[in-house]
Amino acid sequence: MRCQVTYQVLVNELIKKDKRYIARTVSWQDAVQVSICDSEVFGQTVKGDGLEINVSREYFGGDMVDTEGALNLVRSSSVANLVGNNIVGAVIDAELASDMAVRKIGGTAFLLIFKFQG
Repeated sequence: MRCQVTYQVLVNELIKKDKRYIARTVSWQDAVQVSICDSEVFGQTVKGDGLEINVSREYFGGDMVDTEGALNLVRSSSVANLVGNNIVGAVIDAELASDMAVRKIGGTAFLLIFKFQG
């Protein structure tokens, strides 16, 4: 039993270091929308403060990406829909958005980025 618990702790630490995300990209006309969520919230419903977000497989389902890949997707998108403390934190740390735009729902960070071109 001790070996199984130690193995699970090791796996959890590797997941934390890798910070894997689920990303889906949709192109329409001249716009590119990317939806990225932390793997921990994928397929779940986040609730809090009278709000609810369904982090569905249909909407967010796509490819597994690491932090660098996720940031590159956000940089190249017209619209970014982000759910999860890790992805939102990475985007804020990379100065791609302001922390003032972040909304917490049930303790989970949510961020929408719209890039307007004139």
